[in-house]
Amino acid sequence: MKSKGIHKFLAENAGFFFVLPWLIGFILFKIYPFASSLYYSFTNYDLFNGITKTGMLNYHKIFTDSDIIKAFYVTFKYAIFDVPLKLVFALFIAYILNFKLKGVNFFRTAYYIPSILGGSIAIAILWRAVFNTDGLINTVVEFFGGEKINWMASSNGAMAVIVLLRVWQFGSAMVIFLAALKGVSEDLYEAASIDGAGKWTQFFKITVPLITPVIFYNLITQLCQAFQEFNGPFLVTKGGPNGSTTLISILIYNNAFLRHKMGMASAQAWILFLIVMTFTAVAFVSQKKWVYYSDEDGR
Repeated sequence: MKSKGIHKFLAENAGFFFVLPWLIGFILFKIYPFASSLYYSFTNYDLFNGITKTGMLNYHKIFTDSDIIKAFYVTFKYAIFDVPLKLVFALFIAYILNFKLKGVNFFRTAYYIPSILGGSIAIAILWRAVFNTDGLINTVVEFFGGEKINWMASSNGAMAVIVLLRVWQFGSAMVIFLAALKGVSEDLYEAASIDGAGKWTQFFKITVPLITPVIFYNLITQLCQAFQEFNGPFLVTKGGPNGSTTLISILIYNNAFLRHKMGMASAQAWILFLIVMTFTAVAFVSQKKWVYYSDEDGR
C-alpha cells in the first residue's frame, strides 16, 4: 500500500519533478545571486576581509565620486551613439538584401558572420591592431594622401573605435529586420507605385510603419547590450585615454576582481540595472505613440 501511495504521488507530481532541476538552478544561480548582490550593495563587503560596515556608503560614493559619475556619463554617450547607428545600418542593409539580387544569400551570410565572431577576444584584439598607428586604417588613409591618425590617443577617436566595433556587429539585428521586411505584402508596394510613390516614399510611408514592432524589439535588445558592453572598451582601449572609454561595466569589473570591493561593485551593478530598467520602461510607454500593430488589441 505504501508503495502504491508513492507511485501515485510521483504520477500526480510528475510535471513538478521534470522542472525541479531547472527550478533548483534558477534559485541557486539567478535568485540567490540577485538577492545577495542587493544585500552586499549596502555593505563594504571585501572579498578577503568580509563585511565591517553597512548602510548607504556605496550609493553615497557613487553619486559624489567624479570618476564614477564620469563612467556613467561615458556609458550614456556610448549607448547614444551605438544604438541608433547600429539600428539604422542594420535596417539599411536588410532593406537592400530584401531585393532579389544575384548572390544575395552569400551577402546575407557574410554580413551576419561578424555578429557571431564579434564577441570573441580575438576579434577585439584584431580591431585594436587595425586601428593602431601603423594599422590597416592608417595605411589606407596614407594611401589616399592623408596623415596617420592616433585613434587611441584622443577621447573622440577612442570612442569612435569601440562604437564602430559594435556597429560592425549588426548582423543579428539585420536578420530580424530582414524577416520583418519579408512579411510586408508586395501588394502595398504595387499599389503605392501605381499612385506614383517613389522608393523612398514607400520606405518611410509603408515599410517603416509596418515594421515598427520589430524596430521596437531591436531597440530594446540593443539598448540593453550597449549599457552592458565590456569586451570592446576593455580589450581595445583599456578604458583610455584618461577614462574617456571607461564604461560602468569596466568599473564594476575593476571593483569586483581587481580591488575585491564586492559591495561597491554590487551597488554600481544595481544602479546600472535601474538605469536600464528605466530606459526600457520609458520605451514601453512611448511605444503607444510610434509602434503600430496590425491588431489594435495588441497595443
